[in-house]
Amino acid sequence: MTKSRKGLWIVLGIVGGVLLLVAVGVGLLVNLVGGATRQASDLADRFTRLVISGETDKAYDDFLDPALKQQLTREDFTSGVRSLNLDPSCTTAYDDLKVTGENGSNFADVAGLIQCDGRDVELVYRFAGKDELKMVTIRLKPKA
Repeated sequence: MTKSRKGLWIVLGIVGGVLLLVAVGVGLLVNLVGGATRQASDLADRFTRLVISGETDKAYDDFLDPALKQQLTREDFTSGVRSLNLDPSCTTAYDDLKVTGENGSNFADVAGLIQCDGRDVELVYRFAGKDELKMVTIRLKPKA
């Protein structure tokens, strides 16, 4: 009788330890993914607020990756944003936010709308980087 109880306690201890490890692992995973998603959302928000308020130089300097800056000049970026006629009435709604990691690099894909009085502007951003995420692709266009 004593042997079977001792064996039962050993089995219960092992099962309890495994469950504890699983719970801690899930908690860490949720925290990491949630933190990366929050960071991507914050980046997209800060960038979009600058664009809406007309601070295109700051948006260009602070958020665009050097490789994207080689493809998209400051002048083209500024004139493209101005052509959208954004104003303080505009608000942002994100439809999709995905964060992934690959080979030590992180990627955040953001899609949504900038909604202005009676018109919508489609937004699609991609941020990438190891330590700091920078915008590597951007699409802002009036929604048809």
